[in-house]
Amino acid sequence: MEIMKNCFASDNYAGICPEAWEAMERANRGYASSYGDDEWTAKACESIRRVFETDCDVFFVFNGTAANSLALASLCNSYHSIICHESAHVETDECGAAEFFSNGTKILLVGGENGKVDLDDIQHTVQKRSDIHYPKPKAISITQSTELGTLYTPDEVSAVGELAKSLDLKLHMDGSRFANAVAALGVHPKDITWRAGVDLLCFGGTKNGMAVSEAVVFFDKALAREFDYRCKQAGQLASKMRFLSAPWTGMLENGAWLKNAAHANRCAALLESRLKEIPGISIKFPREANALFLELPGDLPDKLKALGWKFYSFIGAGGARFLCSWETSEAEIDCLVADISTLAKFEK
Repeated sequence: MEIMKNCFASDNYAGICPEAWEAMERANRGYASSYGDDEWTAKACESIRRVFETDCDVFFVFNGTAANSLALASLCNSYHSIICHESAHVETDECGAAEFFSNGTKILLVGGENGKVDLDDIQHTVQKRSDIHYPKPKAISITQSTELGTLYTPDEVSAVGELAKSLDLKLHMDGSRFANAVAALGVHPKDITWRAGVDLLCFGGTKNGMAVSEAVVFFDKALAREFDYRCKQAGQLASKMRFLSAPWTGMLENGAWLKNAAHANRCAALLESRLKEIPGISIKFPREANALFLELPGDLPDKLKALGWKFYSFIGAGGARFLCSWETSEAEIDCLVADISTLAKFEK
């Protein structure tokens, strides 16, 4: 088989999985009402409600930046603030979208080991000032799985949820790789979302095998008031909405979303085990889902890229990030490991 050497740069690089593709093909047979007033969108919303075992409001948007920024904007006025980890995607990789769509809501950063927010830091950030000159904290945003590839356990999510409630804050979860977290933790989706105090979730579809589509899931339905208008104003109301929503039915109704995520996680675990055998290669953060962060010695990163491999140097954390997807194969892992092993011999 031909090895595509860009296949570990991001799970966004993978194609559309068969289940999502087939659902889109079925939705393409004949006419359907536009702007979400169609049977596919209704079925997808019901599928999501069944997965989370609760009544919730669901909206579909094109991408994760829109999902996160519009969701956070629905929680805040311009004089509010959002607390998140310093490595969170809403801070490092969304070009100020949350601030833009909320007309200026400020993001306040906290630390924490392995990409997870420190609860004492949150409490200090909220309580250090209460005067009118300080942007009033309104929400906490956490990422599952985190930007460093780690996972919040159910107890950890609950601890954040309890703190949010005690501080009168709303809790948002950026779940662009939520499926990977559920598959890795082996938990019911409800146990790391609404049961643990999460008010709204941005449920990722694109990284799990869809073409485009993220679901904004409001467990606190009161927060969804006029969210449809936000989507329209932001250019996120698809006229042919069925092509954003139909893949969710294909993915959720037969378990493909968890199958895809579990495969990506297993591939990352295999890659980790193989790389640990190579002297000079170190793992930067615990590998808990489908992301692996490596410390590569000397000029090895540049030499690896010269061979055609693509990967990201993670913002603010250094090292090299390798991601596995639903489409990753063992042959691709073998090829990558072989090249790293060969190059590492010359870095001693």
